[in-house]
Amino acid sequence: MLTNLKVFRRLMDNLSTAVLVFDKSLQLQYINLAAESLLAISGRQFHNAPLQDILIDGDADIQDIHQAMSEHRSYTKRRTQLHIINGLSLQVDYSVSPVHDLDGAAVLIEIQGLNYAERISRDENLISTHETTRELVRGLAHEIKNPLGGIRGAAQLLASELPDGELTDYTNVIIEEADRLHKLVDRLVGSRKPMEFQEMNIHEVLERVRNLIEAEVKDRDIRIVRDYDPSIPDISGDPEQLIQATLNIVRNAVQALDSPHVHHCSGVIELRTRIMRNVTIGSFYHRLAAKIEIVDNGPGVPKELADNIFFPMISGRPEGTGLGLSIAHSIVNQHKGIIECDSEPGKTRFAIYLPVNSDSEPAANGSRGSS
Repeated sequence: MLTNLKVFRRLMDNLSTAVLVFDKSLQLQYINLAAESLLAISGRQFHNAPLQDILIDGDADIQDIHQAMSEHRSYTKRRTQLHIINGLSLQVDYSVSPVHDLDGAAVLIEIQGLNYAERISRDENLISTHETTRELVRGLAHEIKNPLGGIRGAAQLLASELPDGELTDYTNVIIEEADRLHKLVDRLVGSRKPMEFQEMNIHEVLERVRNLIEAEVKDRDIRIVRDYDPSIPDISGDPEQLIQATLNIVRNAVQALDSPHVHHCSGVIELRTRIMRNVTIGSFYHRLAAKIEIVDNGPGVPKELADNIFFPMISGRPEGTGLGLSIAHSIVNQHKGIIECDSEPGKTRFAIYLPVNSDSEPAANGSRGSS
C-alpha cells in the first residue's frame, strides 16, 4: 500500500493540472505540486486546513461542492474567478468529482489556470521583441560610433593645428562630447563580455546587492527586508552579471522611494526568494525554477510606461537614461529566464524567474507549467 501511495504521489506531482483532495469535512488531505505553485501554498502547511481557509469569499463555490457531494455528481465550472489566500485572484476552469473508493477522500478538485497561455504568449512576445530591439540598437550603435570616431579624430587634428591655445577649449568640448556619446552608446548596447556560467547560490547575489544598497541608503529612511527560501538549490549562472541585473532593479526601487510623490514615512524594499515547480518560462517548461522578487512600497510605475519599461531609453525620471531595466532584462534572458513586473501605487513587484537546471522541454500547447 505504501509503495502504491508513493507511485500515486509521483504521478500526481508530474501533472500540469492542479489537483486537490479533500475529506468529507472539506479539509485538505492532498495537494500536488502544480496546485502548490498555482495557489502559492505549501501542502505541508495547509494539510487538514478547511477549504474556506484557502478559498476566500468562496461561500457559493463551497456550497456547490457540498451539494455535489450529497448528490454524488460531478460538475465543471468554466472561466471562474477564484479569490485565494495571499490576496491572489485567479481565472480558472475547475472540476469537482466526489470520490468514494479512496480512504479518507470525499472530493477531488482539478483546477486549470487560464492565465498561463496569456502569460506565456506575453513572455514570448517580450523576449522576441526585446531581441529584435537589441539587434536594431546594435546596428544603430555601429552607425553612430563610426562617425563619432571621425569627429573626435578631426577635433584632435584641428586642436594640434590651432595657433591660439584658447581655441582648443572648443575642440576639447567636441572631444569630450564625442567621448560621452561613445560611452552612452556602449551602455545602450550592453556588455559584450561573454557569460561565465558556474554553479552559484542566488542568495549570495542578493546579499551582495543588499550590502551595496544599504551602503548607498544609509542616510535615508529606506529599509531592506529579506525573505529567503533556503531550499533553493544552486543554479548555473554568471554571478557578476546577475548582481548587475538585480542591482539595476533595486536601484530603480530606491529612486522610486526617493520620489517626491512618496507620502509614507518609511521606504521598504523586500528581497524575496521562492522555489517554483513546473514552471513555463517563454516557451520552455522547467521542473524547477528560482523566483526572485524585489518589492517596494513606492508610488508605482506610471501606467503609460508599464508595457514598455524593459525597452531601452524608457524612463519615468527626467534624468534617467532608461537603460537599467533593459540591461537587466537582457542579462536575465541570457540566463534563459524572464522578468515580470506588477505595479500599483504603494506596491511594485519585479519577479525574476531563473531555471534551476538546464533540463527543459517545449511547453505542451504553450500552457504547461504554473508560474
